[in-house]
Amino acid sequence: MLIIRLVYICLLVTACYLHSHPDHYSTSSKCSGVDMNTARLLFHRVVQQDHPEVTQQIAASLEKHLIPRLNNSPPDIEALRLYLTLPECPLFSDRNNYVTITIPFAKLLLNMKEAPLKVLGNWWSTLEPTVFQRLVELYKEVVVYLLQMHKMGIPSVEQRIFTCFLDTSLRLLEILHMVSERAGHIIQYDKFYIHELDDLIDIRNDYVTWIQRQMYPMGHDGGVTLCRYPFVFDAQAKTTLLQTDAVIQMQMAVDQAQMQNFSSMFMPAVESVNPCLILIVRRENIVGDTMEVLRKSKNVDYKKPLKVIFVGEEAVDAGGVRKEFFLLIMKELLDPKYGMFRYYEESRLIWFSNKTFEDIDLFNLIGVICGLAIYNITIVELHFPVALYKKLLKRKPTLDDLKELMPDVGRSLQLLLDYTEDDLEDTFCLNFTITEENYGATEVLELVPNGEDINVNKSNRQDFVNAYVDYVFNTSVAPLFECFYAGFHKVCGGKVLELFQPNELQAMVIGNTNYDWTELQKSTEYKGEYWADHPTIRLFWEVFHGLPLEKKKQFLLFLTGSDRIPILGMKSLKLVIQPTSGGEHYLPVAHTCFNLLDLPKYTSIETLREKLLQAIDHNQGFNLA
Repeated sequence: MLIIRLVYICLLVTACYLHSHPDHYSTSSKCSGVDMNTARLLFHRVVQQDHPEVTQQIAASLEKHLIPRLNNSPPDIEALRLYLTLPECPLFSDRNNYVTITIPFAKLLLNMKEAPLKVLGNWWSTLEPTVFQRLVELYKEVVVYLLQMHKMGIPSVEQRIFTCFLDTSLRLLEILHMVSERAGHIIQYDKFYIHELDDLIDIRNDYVTWIQRQMYPMGHDGGVTLCRYPFVFDAQAKTTLLQTDAVIQMQMAVDQAQMQNFSSMFMPAVESVNPCLILIVRRENIVGDTMEVLRKSKNVDYKKPLKVIFVGEEAVDAGGVRKEFFLLIMKELLDPKYGMFRYYEESRLIWFSNKTFEDIDLFNLIGVICGLAIYNITIVELHFPVALYKKLLKRKPTLDDLKELMPDVGRSLQLLLDYTEDDLEDTFCLNFTITEENYGATEVLELVPNGEDINVNKSNRQDFVNAYVDYVFNTSVAPLFECFYAGFHKVCGGKVLELFQPNELQAMVIGNTNYDWTELQKSTEYKGEYWADHPTIRLFWEVFHGLPLEKKKQFLLFLTGSDRIPILGMKSLKLVIQPTSGGEHYLPVAHTCFNLLDLPKYTSIETLREKLLQAIDHNQGFNLA
């Protein structure tokens, strides 16, 4: 009797909380007609913690009778409403029911016929974001639960069942992700991220396994790789994937070079090669020296580990020299004085200049250098808008991107779109042209053929805005960006890069400014006689926290080679402070390669402040003398 009562309750729920519009009884493939919040409320009234015996009976009936009897092709569209509403039942969110109710229901959905699943997808796409988010969170929690159980240890005989459960949950999340994307992001992409993954799986090993299965699809054990479902990876996990991919490619390039060198020992015709990409540059000619090396290098050389040597400086490049190299060369290359990039004062950003007298091949080499920075996990100063990263990922810039680069112009175009009066044409007096100033000369350019003769009105204003955005970010700079794009992707293109969202890729390249100085202090390690409460260390942090923001950023530049922090946050900097044997008249010394600070045992706060400021004000160069 209980199963009959339960089915009756479910059908009653789906029948009684239909929206109050005339055709609610003729539910369509586009509209379920269901009020999901009312459904949730009714389910919670039926299943209450105050009556555990009833709850247990309902759970048993769901497990043994209702879900097994649900058809993969419901008899009619109104019966399909049950598939939409059941996850609102609180029993689905109980970890004790994941294996018996929640996962079997997901498997049922995955086995549905194409037509009813398409209708269900249409209904999902019309849900309120909070309701849709509940469904996503439910199966994210299932994935976390399964991975936690697996990490604790599952007997080998149950490995196949675990794999099936995990794959089922992830595949349903994949469908929900596609529904959200097609509907214009019902919820933001980061709502699908499972932040616990870094603690629950070995992301590096998962990536290697995924690559191996792509190369040898018939030779794997059938286990689940999370890389198959990249939408669940957050920025931290994606960064780990990118680092893993870079290490693999570097090792392959080194192995190839060593094989060639081995062959050269027995075959004089085979030329020996360096297993690293070596850049020997002079500070006073850093751009010219770099370009000369890169022009002579082959694509395969870009995949090798990068080593930088400044002429006349004895430092061995363990990372710090490379950091400064990228800092200096990007500052030089992107300087608007060369005319390759245009600086927008209001946004303090740069974009490609469509009027440049420099060799177009330079943009290819700049793209290579930007790619090398990412490939070698080095943050660099690139004052570009997010539009650059969209284009690198083959996505179209929008009006929002123009607002970032040119705020005044962006606001004006938004006013045009929002204008409600009928006198738009007389008020704005626009046609399909754009006016530019280059080197003191004013030029009027048509956005479309015969644009000067086409006035902007209410019916075509969106076309005008689209053409304006397209001109700024695409057509006006097409040959320059194509060269930049080609150079960039010579180094770090591929599937891993495509996993990033544009803003995540930007943070990966230039770092961010989410400074948390307290976190920096907490994550700092100490060596030798120093510990967190050593008198000198206490003085150091008292001085540091009293510095203005610009000096703190200058300290980061002094110690790490960049005044920005990595995408993984302050804690990933892992600063180390150790004592030196010199007296208080010595300055602190930074070992940028290792984020290591040699700090003399100062006993006076005034002396410490004076010496620290002297050190960070003269931070350029890696001469060991």
